[in-house]
Amino acid sequence: MGWIDIVERQKQDMGSFAELGGDVKSADFQSVLLLGMGGSSLCPEVLAKTFGRQPGFPELRIVDSTDPAQVMAACDEVNLAETLVIVASKSGSTLEPNILLQFFFDEMRRAVGSENAASHFVAITDPGSEMEQVARTNGFRYILYGDPQIGGRYSALSNFGVVAATVAGLDIGKLLEEADKAVASAKQPLPDNAGVQLGLLLGTAANAGRDKITIFTSPEIYDLGAWLEQLIAESTGKQGKGITPVDRETIGAPEVYGKDRVFVYVRLKGTADASQDAKVAALEAAGHPVVSIEIADLYEIFGQFFTWEIATAVAGSVMGINPFNQPDVESAKLETRALTAEYEKTGTLPERKPFFEGKDDAGTPFALYATDAYAARLKAAVPSATLAGVLRAHLDQLRPGDYFATVAFLPMFGEHEAAIQEFRHKVRDRKRVATCLGFGPRFLHSTGQDYKGGPNTGVFLQITADHAGDMDIPYQKYSFGVVIDAQAAGDLAVLESRGRRALRVHLGADVAAGLKTLGAAVNEALGCIDI
Repeated sequence: MGWIDIVERQKQDMGSFAELGGDVKSADFQSVLLLGMGGSSLCPEVLAKTFGRQPGFPELRIVDSTDPAQVMAACDEVNLAETLVIVASKSGSTLEPNILLQFFFDEMRRAVGSENAASHFVAITDPGSEMEQVARTNGFRYILYGDPQIGGRYSALSNFGVVAATVAGLDIGKLLEEADKAVASAKQPLPDNAGVQLGLLLGTAANAGRDKITIFTSPEIYDLGAWLEQLIAESTGKQGKGITPVDRETIGAPEVYGKDRVFVYVRLKGTADASQDAKVAALEAAGHPVVSIEIADLYEIFGQFFTWEIATAVAGSVMGINPFNQPDVESAKLETRALTAEYEKTGTLPERKPFFEGKDDAGTPFALYATDAYAARLKAAVPSATLAGVLRAHLDQLRPGDYFATVAFLPMFGEHEAAIQEFRHKVRDRKRVATCLGFGPRFLHSTGQDYKGGPNTGVFLQITADHAGDMDIPYQKYSFGVVIDAQAAGDLAVLESRGRRALRVHLGADVAAGLKTLGAAVNEALGCIDI
């Protein structure tokens, strides 16, 4: 519960933030790469995408993937000699930040020399962690501490968020002032207590079957939903209960939504789209529950962080679960560790045999994987096994109150997201169910908890692909490609062990072509034609 008074403690440390910000500015860094995962990277991502680059300060970029193409793209997009690298990990033992650190430290030594590399690195970690020891041994520019009493997803107003804001040149005094207003509200009686009211609404609605929270925002603050996804899903998705967050669904007509939804609209005053306002109003007029939140300034996002933390804790209490643990995130980590350990011993990952594979008319390959029982169930539902036929059988598993989740272990590039978004919305409109999209491995530390520990109402489509190129990780026997393949396999194994309806589609090395093939097959699967 250390997040309850963190704003007051941060206000007392303004001098340290001023010193850090002045040092970064005077050093003339042009870029900051923040290496993290989940709670250590999602708040910084919101800040980077919401505020953009500030005059006189470096551009903040987030690296939260183990996909080799995405890691290499992050490296190639900056001049390392002019870059500050922040490695953020509360425990200091999380796989992804550690291997990213090993890779980028090695690259930095090549760029600026071994004697200068450490001056380009900052660590944010809890006291006494393995990461602190690495940073101290190597002589990092700064070692900054988290609070062991604050969980990662509640850490936005701790150093994991405020340090990122500092190096990006945001006004720390103003952001803490806005956060403090939310703290003051949380001390008020119920009629004036936004956080508690919101939490009571969400928890009560979830208990009554409205357990999907659909997040709409003004375009200028669209990435707030990514942070809310983790906070809500990882806090409430356990013991067969959960509030499933739905982010980046475009606003549809009222009739495409079921009775399992609560809508939240966070609106930036003075910039909101009138047509978007009208679409949200139409949902409310149709009887759907809509919570409208208006902020007048981008800095009020920091108040939203605290308000939603209070709301999520209260919702968890109403639902009768512990909002501060994440047992199923740990289960996926353990499965990944077992697979990478096996690779270190044998030089290969365990192989599964696809139950169906082939190529489309253009020669683009695909392979389908599922448990024997689920594969038999899907094949029995179609006259002949085709990609579109199996997908139709899979999508036909959806029932009212279910949700469809695409989890893609691919580079999180704009063109890949756009391709998946296109067929995701077609599933929503045709099947009238909530839809989710997550990229691995980042969603494993976020919505992955709800997918595995929440109610068994998800129908999952996992997408993997061959790697057009791969990269070794210094001091490890495995590569980035091996790691993300192990993470995908571990994720699928845990979903299957929980009895989830899960289908894996494996594409070739040409991801764009593979997604085009998949999208066409989904279109056919949703059409009114015989397969």
